[in-house]
Amino acid sequence: MLEHLRSRWTKVMSPIARALLKAHVTPDMVTWAGTIGVVAISLICFPNGWLWQGVLLLLVFIFSDSLDGIMARTSGRSSDWGAFLDSTLDRVADGAVMGGLALYFVDAGDSWWAGLALVTLVLGQVTSYTKARGESLGYEVNGGLAGRADRLLVSLLGAMLTGLGFGWGLPVCLILLSVAGIITVAQRMVLVRRATTARAQAAQEQGA
Repeated sequence: MLEHLRSRWTKVMSPIARALLKAHVTPDMVTWAGTIGVVAISLICFPNGWLWQGVLLLLVFIFSDSLDGIMARTSGRSSDWGAFLDSTLDRVADGAVMGGLALYFVDAGDSWWAGLALVTLVLGQVTSYTKARGESLGYEVNGGLAGRADRLLVSLLGAMLTGLGFGWGLPVCLILLSVAGIITVAQRMVLVRRATTARAQAAQEQGA
């Protein structure tokens, strides 16, 4: 849903990317620094109940999430390794955010909502896996109701609301994320299923 904003965001971040490159900062350095920052903030702030504070700190890293890719393209250093590293560490960061929120509910003694946070974590990872696996088989797997940016936005919005005293904020957002996650996984499965069927039919026609 938010993917269409990427091109505009790239224009905003490009001057920062060029400045970092001039300072001899590499894209991989930015990738690692961002992931370490997100993991540390999520696992320190959220379990301690510092929800809105954690969200504000995370926004600094999340807004710069695409910075490493912009740096790589600007410098001509785009590589399979960089793409692999970025995608892998994105999963680590996402897991830390939702894991931190799950620990928040554990500390509050609310195992039901902690369990739902873990469900949304798993669904988010599966959503990313369907795209990666489908593309590894040669299919284009784009779209779906809730991409990574959407999931982060909703989860952090919920944490912010609850941190500011609106206790229903995070639970409601977890419910929305769970439903959206199921729908998104189903959408991508259908997309790949149709693509595999079309490829098989084309192969049969060529062999006939």
